[in-house]
Amino acid sequence: MQTAAIIDSAGGHSIGGLAAGAVAFEPPALGGATVSVGFIAPRAMSSLLLPADVWEGLMSELTDAVIVLRMIYQAMQKAGVDAEAVLNRLGMAASQLDNVGLRTPHTGHHLFWRAVEEVTGERDVGLFLAPHVPVFRGQVLEYLFLSSPTFGDGLKRAQKYQRLLSDAVDSRLELTPGECYLAFGGAGGVDTGVPRHTIDCVAMGLIRFFSHITDGGFVPEKICFTHRGDASSAAYSRVFGCPVLFSQPENRIHFNRLVLARPSAHAEPELLRLHEQVASERVAELERRDLVADVRRIIGESLEDGEVSLEHVASRLGIKPRALRTRLTEADTSFNHVLADFRCRLAKRLLARTNETIDQIVYLTGFSEPSTFYRAFKRWVGETPIEYRKRKKAE
Repeated sequence: MQTAAIIDSAGGHSIGGLAAGAVAFEPPALGGATVSVGFIAPRAMSSLLLPADVWEGLMSELTDAVIVLRMIYQAMQKAGVDAEAVLNRLGMAASQLDNVGLRTPHTGHHLFWRAVEEVTGERDVGLFLAPHVPVFRGQVLEYLFLSSPTFGDGLKRAQKYQRLLSDAVDSRLELTPGECYLAFGGAGGVDTGVPRHTIDCVAMGLIRFFSHITDGGFVPEKICFTHRGDASSAAYSRVFGCPVLFSQPENRIHFNRLVLARPSAHAEPELLRLHEQVASERVAELERRDLVADVRRIIGESLEDGEVSLEHVASRLGIKPRALRTRLTEADTSFNHVLADFRCRLAKRLLARTNETIDQIVYLTGFSEPSTFYRAFKRWVGETPIEYRKRKKAE
């Protein structure tokens, strides 16, 4: 089986506006720094029909807080799964899961669950691990719940900051005359490709966390899943302790609305204000990263036309060049740094995963002369393009 790292914490500085220790699917592009990655279907250079995996991680940013992966890792340990074998298949180390600043690419969930399935031999591995998912603890979202006056108030506050956990999954509370439920799934109602194993574990994680916050007062009455549930409904009901329905319009956890008014024993207005400030600051940091992702996306769409300049990207974003330069500085990066990083990672992927000629790769990465490309690549990677391709093909 081919292995691929979904986290790379090497390096000690930031690139592309992302703190050192952010997430990558492959070794870092420049100077050993780390880069956050995601996936979006390319619009530029589509006529070349390059493999989709060449583009994966270059142009968008859908990420999850590393605690999501850490909780599943802990569930594997409690279930007796060889968790280290899973991480080895992914090119990861358990110590990386302890870095609270890391965010993992959401597209990596499919790779992760494939490795778990292969190690365990379990087809319904999400359901298998769900009973072992630990309680979510020690994050600012927990503190928002605890310092709020009631469970319902804490839930509404936490939903404002839920992207601290994931860009790809969000939730909403629905209250109707006959029902009370929390719907969860693709962020913004968009299908973000959340695997069913992730959904199973998220559902259990929510239930466990809500029960913890309410001292056992939160009890699910019914659960709805959009997936078809390959295991039996009875098996799911035994694990979740309530009726479970499949192939539903959205994922839902139904519960008694009275629990929303349950007071928090730890409510503290001053701490609540402090926790909201911390949550707001962390969301602002993610929004700065969003700008870097937008710049990267426009670079990818513009390379073919040769319109790769600060002025062009600023125009596409609808802001002045000076404002873009300032905002990138606030994100601890620069336009030239983002551009170089994108070109480097694209060149490495084209060399390793396609049979495109060097001359064609020079064009695809936006260089005007092969000699300029060769010098830049040698500076980035420490090898010539030909040496790099030869080594990757031999691996």
